[in-house]
Amino acid sequence: METKSVLVIEDELDIARLIRLHLLECCDQVELADNGLDGLKLAQSRDWDLILLDLRLPGMNGLDICKQLRSRQSYVPILMLTAKSSELDRVLGLEIGADDYLTKPFSVQELVARVKAIFRRCEAMRKVQQDTTQQRLIRYQDLELDADKRQARRQGDAVELTAREFDLLFHFASHPGRVFSRAQLLDCVWGYGHDGYEHTVNSHINRLRSKIEPDPAHPIYILTVWGVGYRFGQ
Repeated sequence: METKSVLVIEDELDIARLIRLHLLECCDQVELADNGLDGLKLAQSRDWDLILLDLRLPGMNGLDICKQLRSRQSYVPILMLTAKSSELDRVLGLEIGADDYLTKPFSVQELVARVKAIFRRCEAMRKVQQDTTQQRLIRYQDLELDADKRQARRQGDAVELTAREFDLLFHFASHPGRVFSRAQLLDCVWGYGHDGYEHTVNSHINRLRSKIEPDPAHPIYILTVWGVGYRFGQ
């Protein structure tokens, strides 16, 4: 069984220790950092399977840490921990590249479920990318996706995508012509398929279209199959 390592960057030690206690049930190593500067140093010191990152930290805040980590070529999933009132920060965190977020106070059960969902999604993406029939570099018309660098380009120009937007687009491009329902996309890309989350798929697809389509009102990459879901390409 593959080992899992998690870094928790959280300045409230009681919360951090509680998180570590419960994550050790599904992870082999859970390290703690109680400030932003030490957290960033630890985050950059090795390859982690997941980083839990509080937004409000002494020394360096979570948004700046997320920016630093997303500027590196290597990719690590990031689950942000936010205060209930900091909706703008949550949006900024997702835009910068966080994979998911939890709002304090949260239940331990939900935390563990989110962590397991991220692990499942990452494993599914690895299997897709490691498939011998799958190219590491995907080209379709004037769109190019580089799985190793996690970069997207259109007409040679870089397209700035969040971590989840890239995963969604790469999943589509890896299965051209195949129709996916919203529930299937939630399961494959997000790692969970709870009822009521279909609007998340819609909003991500709308944002993707605004970034990659020459005319988002008449898409040529991500097409709607009415009553069913979405597909990539004609």
